[in-house]
Amino acid sequence: MKQLKQDFFSQGAYAAAQHLIGKWICRRIDEEIYKFQITETECYIGSCDTACHAHKGKTPRTSVMWEKGGVCYVYLCYGIHYMLNFITGDKGEAEGVLIRGVKGASGPGRATKAMQIDKTLYGKSLLTKDKIWVEDDEKEYSFSSSKRIGIGYASEEDQNRLWRFVMDE
Repeated sequence: MKQLKQDFFSQGAYAAAQHLIGKWICRRIDEEIYKFQITETECYIGSCDTACHAHKGKTPRTSVMWEKGGVCYVYLCYGIHYMLNFITGDKGEAEGVLIRGVKGASGPGRATKAMQIDKTLYGKSLLTKDKIWVEDDEKEYSFSSSKRIGIGYASEEDQNRLWRFVMDE
């Protein structure tokens, strides 16, 4: 398998969310490397997307979203679950892909728990092989799209976008 490079993360979130289906998140934990296949993603596209954390502007929590694609945006949801996002696009665009599921762990909270994701990965590069990176087995995986989940606060238009991608069984 080959590690994804900067050019992959430089694409927009909509394309990246689809292209991440079937890719492998690699996690180095205590000198061991664990691999998790991505089965579900959602994209969030900057200040124009009312479901995106960047919609209300840059804050200390969201500042990493404005970085050049290829870094992690990790935040705590409901005070319980960490959420893992990969920032995509050019510096200043504030786009990202939420990792909603990996093989054997559906749902973003279960996925991060399985991968031992926490706030220490906030802002970490996906372009090194330090703590977290993504590899491609160069196989094609089919997927379906649907509405994003848990964004009742967003505009009706944004709630209805088919920006959730799930690997077909």
